[in-house]
Amino acid sequence: MLKGIPGIIGPELLKTLCEMGHGDCIVFADNNFPAESVGKNSKVIRMDGHGIPEILDAVLSLIPLDQYEEKPVTLMERCEGDNVDVSIWNTYEELLVKYEERGAALVQKLERFEFYEQAKKAYAVVATGETGRYANIILQKGCIIGND
Repeated sequence: MLKGIPGIIGPELLKTLCEMGHGDCIVFADNNFPAESVGKNSKVIRMDGHGIPEILDAVLSLIPLDQYEEKPVTLMERCEGDNVDVSIWNTYEELLVKYEERGAALVQKLERFEFYEQAKKAYAVVATGETGRYANIILQKGCIIGND
């Protein structure tokens, strides 16, 4: 065990976050996301017993988001005609406000297949047990500046 590291962050995820450099992306995928096929050229980390908000809260406490990108957070936009509940996006915005001054302004939404294409370029894909629809989120890592 390490002091100051949230318990939900296992060794594999911690190592991955450390290995990622400025500009690298990590996907947090819901349980419907094709994590293994989209992540076939990335690291795929299984966290099936956990929801994305609890993982995201822990990860945002450890890494900065890209300071030089206007929108370093990407969500998958709902498909046309799909009116499912996406209240999880509000939870994500609350977490962004908690850790980042720019808050919800950091977020962009991409159409489903554009999201998949961006996800294929990610350094890692974290497959979760998240049951919320359209809960997938991509973070672009920033860099530590000064005494951060």
